[in-house]
Amino acid sequence: MTGVEPLLFLAHRLPFPPNKGDKIRSWNLLRHLSARHAVHVGSFVDDAADLPQVPALAAQCASLHAQPISPRLRKLASLRALLSGESLSGVYYRSSAMQDWVDRTIAQHGIRRAVVFCSTMAPYLDRHPDVRRVVDLVDVDSAKWSDYAPRHRWPMSWLYRREARTLLDLETRAVLAADRALLVTPAEVALFESLSPAVRGRVDALPNGVDAAFFHPRHADASPYPAGGRAIVMTGAMDYWPNVDAACWFAGEVLPRIREVEPAARFYVVGMNPAPAVRALEATGVVTVTGRVDDVRPWLAHADCAVAPLRVARGIQNKVLEAMAMARPVVVWQGLSTSLDAQEGRDFLAAGDAASFSHAVLALFDRARAQAMGESARVRIEHVYRWDGALARLDAWLDAPLSPPLLSLTDEHRDILHARG
Repeated sequence: MTGVEPLLFLAHRLPFPPNKGDKIRSWNLLRHLSARHAVHVGSFVDDAADLPQVPALAAQCASLHAQPISPRLRKLASLRALLSGESLSGVYYRSSAMQDWVDRTIAQHGIRRAVVFCSTMAPYLDRHPDVRRVVDLVDVDSAKWSDYAPRHRWPMSWLYRREARTLLDLETRAVLAADRALLVTPAEVALFESLSPAVRGRVDALPNGVDAAFFHPRHADASPYPAGGRAIVMTGAMDYWPNVDAACWFAGEVLPRIREVEPAARFYVVGMNPAPAVRALEATGVVTVTGRVDDVRPWLAHADCAVAPLRVARGIQNKVLEAMAMARPVVVWQGLSTSLDAQEGRDFLAAGDAASFSHAVLALFDRARAQAMGESARVRIEHVYRWDGALARLDAWLDAPLSPPLLSLTDEHRDILHARG
């Protein structure tokens, strides 16, 4: 890679394999950047199942620092944030070894550009104000913790509200120190600017995409479902709390309503690391929990419909884009519909309670309607949700003379942060 400009890429989670939401986005960012830069990647590895993938990722990079961490030990260590006033998330991803690697790599390779994936990795560049940087927040994570709070009892409700406040401070500081910051949708940008007025004008929307060649109906293969049933599928990482909540809510509140009309209906929960609450759903006799599968595409392609009943979620859900790319009809929670650049009723259905969700799924048991919606969804994916078009804007942000970073907070910005307590 001699003669190619070096670039630093920091990610809180190993961006390979692209088998869950944030890793799909970070992998596509990294793959795009590698086409024109010698990319030096620093990342944590929080899943032992990803360790065998490190050599494959290293082959795509100029250098790779993949640092294994124990989620259990990190959670315990992050509790010291309660004494320091910091966010738990920020302390969770703090590491002197990672900081040393960042410092050495910038010095050795003369790095002057960086892409930071997730606000919790931004502090590693605090010592390097001359490095031009784009920070991809993806979603407003602080708002996610606010959404969690009312769904949990004290003391977790208090802890989640505290994390929302302290993480918003970290996100704000990351944006003010960056040349440009990114979120996944215009709605997320508007939300962030309403929560933190100091960042107005410094954040752009960079939508998620989907590999439309990989997720294509021609890759259906054999059906994994038994004959004669009505298969409703939900995909995703099943240790992620919004997915756990969604699967349990659908199985408990929506599926019984569907089965009153269509007794052959079954719910298939397809995804890695199912939490105990998800595993327990199999006791109903009408829910199948697969755990990790080698290929999710047959589960999507042969389902009667896919569902994304995420009552607590942010941004564009990859699971929705993948189902649409496989030409399957999808029912999403009403709150997710505003994140989709697609037409409700034509490309997908949305519902905001158990009754309307069950009615929407039952409507898609009409095979003609399901086929028409799936075909329309596929066309929308091909026209709108392609990674190459979206990521071309990243090059412009890295190269263009953008507004200078606010390397030190003004009194106005301090007042805004301090007002949140």
